[in-house]
Amino acid sequence: MAAKSDSAPSFVFHAIGVVRSPFAERAEAPRQAAVAAGVGARIELFAGHGYEDALSGLEAWEYAWLLFVFHKNVEDERGWKPKVLPPRATEKHGVFATRSPHRPNPIGLSAVRVERVEGLTVHVRDVDLLDGTPVLDLKPYVAYADARPDARSGWLEVTDPREPWTVSFADRALAQLAWLRDRGVHLRAPIEASLALGPQPHAYRRIRKHGAAMRLAFKEWRADFEVQGARIVVQSLASGYRPKQLADGTSPASPERGRSLDGTSPASPERGRSLDGTSPASPEHGRSLEDTSLELHRAFVAAFADERQG
Repeated sequence: MAAKSDSAPSFVFHAIGVVRSPFAERAEAPRQAAVAAGVGARIELFAGHGYEDALSGLEAWEYAWLLFVFHKNVEDERGWKPKVLPPRATEKHGVFATRSPHRPNPIGLSAVRVERVEGLTVHVRDVDLLDGTPVLDLKPYVAYADARPDARSGWLEVTDPREPWTVSFADRALAQLAWLRDRGVHLRAPIEASLALGPQPHAYRRIRKHGAAMRLAFKEWRADFEVQGARIVVQSLASGYRPKQLADGTSPASPERGRSLDGTSPASPERGRSLDGTSPASPEHGRSLEDTSLELHRAFVAAFADERQG
């Protein structure tokens, strides 16, 4: 991680409110607001600061710029690196030439669609932010000043627009997805979004060879897929927990490793960290695996008993 200059001036900012969105974890949130079309959320400003008057007139604008903090990165002390590998890149680029959330100052900017203002609450859509994201500022999006449709796109001009891969699911995978969906685990959309970028391993896609197929790791779940021409077919899902972990709650060291969203050690039960930076239940963290997550994995394995694990 790059060192901080002792001579650089520092500033203290205070959040003016928080975002209330349907995304609880980093892995659930879209990577850009443009792919979060229609997603509703609220910006709740704090009382006692006169923000009611500060919001006057905002509802007349169709879009607004939302300045926020990547608070999960701050809480997890993830830091930053001068060069990063973005999802659509094949080589590293300077962090200032990318939109990586891992920056010297963990500040983000997103254009959201304003629906209405009610007191201290701004109802918005097209939101790609986590629930609880601290808001630093709101500014109207001024089309004639902010839009530059003819602007160059840097290194993306070489790789974008890139045709997404077609992702389909075999009957077994569809049945497993439906079983998990009925129990509150929604995996289809994030699996599709990840594999649409391609089947090759990447810092943003935890993919590795698995027998004759390939395996994508998403949180504590695994998706086994095959490449058929320009199409990716997900054949089946599996638990990321090994049979021994499911049987007795132990959490042995595992070679099932990939890379997490910031290029560090992956989020998985084998490694003792989930994609949202929290610690799953495991003896490595002084907790028993006897929790609802483990019970769900056990039930999943029982329901699809011939599923190979590990």
